[in-house]
Amino acid sequence: MSGQTSSLGQNTSGQRFALVALTSLFFMWGFITSLNDILIPHLKSVFSLNYTQAMLIQFCFFGAYFLVSVPAGNLVKKVGFQRGLGIGLMIAAAGCLLFIGAAKVQVYWVFLTALFVLASGITILQVAANPLVTIMGPEETASSRLTMTQAFNSLGTTVAPIIGSILIFSATAEFATKAQEAESVIVPYFGLAIALIALALIFTRISLPTPNLEEETQVGTEQSSLMEFRHLVLGAVAIFMYVGAEVSIGSFLVNYFGLESIAGMPESEAAHYIAYYWGGAMVGRFAGAILMQKIAAGKLLAFNSVASAALIALSIASEGSVAMYSILLVGLCNSIMFPTIFSLALKGLGVNTSRGSGLLCLAIVGGAIVPVMQGGLADSIGLQVSFVLPLVCYLYIAYYGLIGSKVRTQ
Repeated sequence: MSGQTSSLGQNTSGQRFALVALTSLFFMWGFITSLNDILIPHLKSVFSLNYTQAMLIQFCFFGAYFLVSVPAGNLVKKVGFQRGLGIGLMIAAAGCLLFIGAAKVQVYWVFLTALFVLASGITILQVAANPLVTIMGPEETASSRLTMTQAFNSLGTTVAPIIGSILIFSATAEFATKAQEAESVIVPYFGLAIALIALALIFTRISLPTPNLEEETQVGTEQSSLMEFRHLVLGAVAIFMYVGAEVSIGSFLVNYFGLESIAGMPESEAAHYIAYYWGGAMVGRFAGAILMQKIAAGKLLAFNSVASAALIALSIASEGSVAMYSILLVGLCNSIMFPTIFSLALKGLGVNTSRGSGLLCLAIVGGAIVPVMQGGLADSIGLQVSFVLPLVCYLYIAYYGLIGSKVRTQ
């Protein structure tokens, strides 16, 4: 009996360690994603890029989600979740190591290639890790485990701008040449590569549960066309708009705060304020979880979206600290949007839920397209006025929360 109890204790502790390891993945890809907000103004300066060219960083990074999501799903089904995690980690590490070559040859498209490879690895990780978290314990607590891991993802997006600005911008302050400035990315991305390789080794050693894919395979007999679900299709557009707006705002903050009419900050100082933008989203998730117990999800989504649009309008119309802090507060409003849109869009899909989820994941490509569109606007009408594009995105999300999310089949 004591031996059985000991075995149960070992299983529990092993599962706990596995969950901690999985949670670290959420932190890592949050960290890497937010680090792009430092990379954009840095490479813009190094290569003398315009805003549209600089936003190709997000285009390549989030474009990988669109191109790799389906192949990643097929890969994970073929090799299993645990090996899928290992492959994803090694591909992401290879992308980080490519930054060393990119910094040495000092060619912009090599940096973009490294970002695409890095994001491809992260896409595989997301496909494999999310289902694993849901089965790492009792079914009734699955949502709380996902919320916890998402909180660590937000922690990664919050600390990355601070660490990135220290390692990249502070290091370049004394450099005399563009070559040396380009090489300032080597240390942070080499460190990330080592961390990712270490995680890959850990995931080859630990024991992970195997999700049962049989149910998902058998669902196909009664599937309908996803276009029949109006609220799902409109929800995919809302995900596109949301991710695009959130990423686009974060991408421009350093350059925005550098404008003389806003704050006139040097890049190294402005980069620290990005942490407030992403940190607001982290804090807002906890507050939103409480509010959503008393307020309908669609109404809260609409309120936050209108508040975001109003804050952006205020920032466009003002100067100085008012313009600066109003745009930062949009991060707080962002907090509940992604999970709320996701859940509203999947409501009532039944056997079509997994396919609907796949469609919503593809819509994350908004993070690739909207920043480039705003970059074009910034080059033609000015950076401050260009924020009208994410403003329009939030107005659509408000429409979705109030009207578009209502379940009706065509």
